[in-house]
Amino acid sequence: MASFARVCTYNKPVPVLTTSLCICSCRVSTKKTLNLPPFSDYSSLRVVRDAKTKPLFRSRLGRISVERRFLTAVTRAESNQLGDDNSEGVDRRIQDLQNVEEEEEKQKKASQLKKRVIFGVAIGLPVGGVVLAGGWVFTLALAASVFIGSREYFELVRSRGIAKGMTPPPRYVSRFCSVICALMPILTLYYGNIDIWVTCAAFVVAMTLLVQRGNPRFSQLSSTMFGLFYCGYLPCFWVKLRCGLAAPALNTGIARTWPIFLGGPPQWTVGLVATLISFSGVIATDTFAFLGGKAFGRTPLTSISPKKTWEGTFAGFVGCIVITILLSNSLSWPRSLFSSIAFGFINFFGSVFGDLTESMIKRDAGVKDSGSLIPGHGGILDRVDSYIFTGALAFSFIKTSLRLYGV
Repeated sequence: MASFARVCTYNKPVPVLTTSLCICSCRVSTKKTLNLPPFSDYSSLRVVRDAKTKPLFRSRLGRISVERRFLTAVTRAESNQLGDDNSEGVDRRIQDLQNVEEEEEKQKKASQLKKRVIFGVAIGLPVGGVVLAGGWVFTLALAASVFIGSREYFELVRSRGIAKGMTPPPRYVSRFCSVICALMPILTLYYGNIDIWVTCAAFVVAMTLLVQRGNPRFSQLSSTMFGLFYCGYLPCFWVKLRCGLAAPALNTGIARTWPIFLGGPPQWTVGLVATLISFSGVIATDTFAFLGGKAFGRTPLTSISPKKTWEGTFAGFVGCIVITILLSNSLSWPRSLFSSIAFGFINFFGSVFGDLTESMIKRDAGVKDSGSLIPGHGGILDRVDSYIFTGALAFSFIKTSLRLYGV
């Protein structure tokens, strides 16, 4: 049988009044009491919340953590101390509270999904316009995203979860690295190749860490160098892909009717077509993986991200390949079916690998999202993690494997 009991903040077993639930010393009652067995005899303790109380846990009884003055709980009592009517009433109330919790959870998930869709569309349309514009518009927008993403990365490195096992870099080094990362796309557009600039920046940052006051640690150097590579150098390949592959996409039918005030036929280059297909492939991978995982997900993909499944990943792979083939046929690039499938696989692999990499960073940091900039989505890194490696892989594939850039 079950009865309602109030557990005092001092976490001590006390007698419970059947007519009055308050059991603190501030209120004494002489009415009939219910003597509960010692807490160690209980097999479980389930927390029930009311409209103004947040649920704390559901677990076997151990140490009870109380956020408020009192915690409303359900305990197991001896069957001979309560009548059947009271027991049935309590059980009905417990079931009602559980139903309310489930309904609220469903409404919360529906609200989050709606928010994700709205803000996803609101972000996607401007991003599409930026990709079509190319040049300095695309580069500056990428530089701004890189700056915000690098700040989020170094905040993750300094978070309690990661910093517990390592020494994070000083704040002034983190801010300096964020500025360097933001400058990398701009230098890529202006100079084309920034290998020398990246090497010099890495040397300066390393020397700054080595000569700092205190006790320099290798963890500071490794996390900072990876930040320069992950947040700065890799995104620069999108500039090389969008703005560097300036060969015209001769067979693209849409180019012949493209308005002059929007750039005319020369606007449609191999870089633009490849960027649009890559972006679409990443979006298709994330969307189909999410839907496939919800519908058929059973087998976990990896412990890094427990919610990802092999079934969802396979659905994302199929969706990416299908979208890549459809867009390739529509835009007449690349010309061969085999090249389209290979390009779709490259985009899929980069998307999944980038997503898992950021999930590993967040798991070690002990956070769910990298930030709270975008409602329903988290931070910038949460939205662009699938693109970080994809640009480098797509550009390398086109330069090395597609004859005449696939035209």
